[in-house]
Amino acid sequence: MPIQFASRQAVSRQIVSEQPEVLVLGKDQTSFSAVLSGMTEQCRFTNVSSLADALKRINGNDPPEYCLLSEPSTGLTDLVDSLSLLSQIPDAILQINQHEQILWANRAAEKLLNTEFGDETPKLFDVWSEATIVGPDFCPINTVLARAKQAKTTIRIDDKTFYELLVSPIPGSGPDGSKLMLAIIRDISEEVLQQQKLDAVHQAGVDLGDLDREDLLDLSESERIELLKSKLLHYTQELLEFETVEIRVFDHDSNNLKPLLDFGMDPTAAARELIADSRGNGVTGFVAATGRSYLCEDTTKDPLYLEGVAGAKSSLTVPLIRHEKILGTFNVESPNPKAFSASDMKFLELFCREVATALNHLDLLAIEQVASVAENTRKMLFEVSDPVDDILNDTTWIYEKFCTEDSEVCTRIQHVLTKTQEIRDLIRETGKCADSNFANSLRASKTHLHLSGKRILIVDVDSDVRKSAHAILEQYDMVVDAVRTADEALRMVRTFTYHAVIADKAPPDMKGSAMFRSLREVHEHLPIMLMTGFGYDSEHTLVKCREMGMRKTLYKPFILDQLIKAIDEAVTTRLPE
Repeated sequence: MPIQFASRQAVSRQIVSEQPEVLVLGKDQTSFSAVLSGMTEQCRFTNVSSLADALKRINGNDPPEYCLLSEPSTGLTDLVDSLSLLSQIPDAILQINQHEQILWANRAAEKLLNTEFGDETPKLFDVWSEATIVGPDFCPINTVLARAKQAKTTIRIDDKTFYELLVSPIPGSGPDGSKLMLAIIRDISEEVLQQQKLDAVHQAGVDLGDLDREDLLDLSESERIELLKSKLLHYTQELLEFETVEIRVFDHDSNNLKPLLDFGMDPTAAARELIADSRGNGVTGFVAATGRSYLCEDTTKDPLYLEGVAGAKSSLTVPLIRHEKILGTFNVESPNPKAFSASDMKFLELFCREVATALNHLDLLAIEQVASVAENTRKMLFEVSDPVDDILNDTTWIYEKFCTEDSEVCTRIQHVLTKTQEIRDLIRETGKCADSNFANSLRASKTHLHLSGKRILIVDVDSDVRKSAHAILEQYDMVVDAVRTADEALRMVRTFTYHAVIADKAPPDMKGSAMFRSLREVHEHLPIMLMTGFGYDSEHTLVKCREMGMRKTLYKPFILDQLIKAIDEAVTTRLPE
């Protein structure tokens, strides 16, 4: 007996025939030759030898009305194998009509939709009670029907379940004349949730970095840290869903890992002293020393692990790195073994990049704030240098002119001299304290620490020279007094002790050589350097002073390296008094 395989109406025809076409699959037709001979007047027969040729003919522009299998053992087996293979495909595959009714579904579709399809033909979107199409195509069925082209969209089942729906047209029509479509459904929940997490990490980074510079500069260091800690805790719990967290900041000078934030950690563990060392300092010390993330799947078997919270069975620790510099560590723990995956590590590393950027941002602001204080202090010293010098000069003149050793006036003038110097020193100390708070100080005194505190007297009638000397030498933490004339210089040397004197070779009130001789008479071994421009020395001052023991001549305007080198040599080779 022949086996009727399928019956369908032609969708389109290029050649219209009064006789229906019958497709005969198989070479051996002896088993139903009598049937065929009896139908020759009513039908047209077309022979194909393979299932592939038959499917190609059926799906062509002029498909046959009927199909007969002459070799069931071959053709039907191939067909059954094909349908079996289709059923095993992991993606959900469905055949639907233009009314969205499900006509057929493979096993994956029945499992994904949690429905067994029998004689009923439910509609595709009726199997999801609260599904929402999130695009990009919000009417995929209508798109396929209207354009006869493939359409793709995403369906949101709940907060953590997302499906991708791909709908394609199928040539031909159903028994009732309806158009047919192939729907492929794929679970893309993990991809969508990962993308959402990536977007959230990016947004967290934007938020962590969205700290108004002017507002932050108005906050103290502790207030800025508290602001950052509150943001970090929020995103750690809401975004990454970690309940036990410890963040430590790496102090490169001491090699210590200082606690910045801990939540859910045992107080003893949070207060534990750790350094960046791969041995004896737990996972945190190892991560800080190596710059590599560390996933501890079982704390009971891990030799590096130090208990951070009672009952913790697994931990994940990631370095905070900015431009290849380790800024600290980020550690999370769980009471469950193998609680963290490689995906968790990936997202925590991404998040920690943003955390490191935020920490670096705060550090830069702190440096900027301190540098601003130091710069303002230097400007203040620069502005008060002339008035303070005038007060000292005038007071020393009064002291020498009118004071006797035991008079009350003498005592009070000495008090004025002392307090005037203290005011200047207090301003200088403020700047020094600010400067010492950041490592990359702009002051060059770090390479000339032995010059700190040395007292230098500048003698020049030009105010620009005096101010320039203040600006340059006070960067090296030297104490600078400046006067205009030789007479003022002599009074200052008689009143105060100086490590060196730098004077113009031609003061307005006496010859340079006379000034040099008078200063040496006050202090025999006082280093004195004369300054000159690039002009003719008609008085031969420099020659005369060299004969009296002057070792160094300086040229104006000052050349920084030469000036510092000359003072350095003067104060280090000075003979004891």
